[in-house]
Amino acid sequence: MTSKKEQERKILQERGLRVTAPRLAVLRVLKSAKSPLSHSEVLECLAKTDWDPATVYRNLVKLRDTGIAIVVSRADGIDRYALALTDGDNHRHPHFVCEDCSHVSCLPDDLSRSLSTKGRWAASVRNATIQLRGKCPDCI
Repeated sequence: MTSKKEQERKILQERGLRVTAPRLAVLRVLKSAKSPLSHSEVLECLAKTDWDPATVYRNLVKLRDTGIAIVVSRADGIDRYALALTDGDNHRHPHFVCEDCSHVSCLPDDLSRSLSTKGRWAASVRNATIQLRGKCPDCI
């Protein structure tokens, strides 16, 4: 039986990445996140470390480039990252962007299912980025 640390190291190694402390930390932050995170939000989660913002950003980009993480939202020009749980996981489901607090939330799967379609538009809808905007429940 492998430990969580060993599994995380294996994820990086299988994608040809060196296992470094900052890279493992960024992977862990994305793994524990309940919603997509921006670079600034990842930095907040790693506030107790002494890694500079450029190091964290480079590791986000490396994880993205190797398919471990994906950019799931570009709301307001800010990339927000999520962990790709399996190969081909593109995190394609609707997101909600709060116009007050700017938080990006994953919306429930039943909303995604209600948007599924057949025929000519099926592939387009399946590959579309859907973002709803408004006030989140915390800001209403």
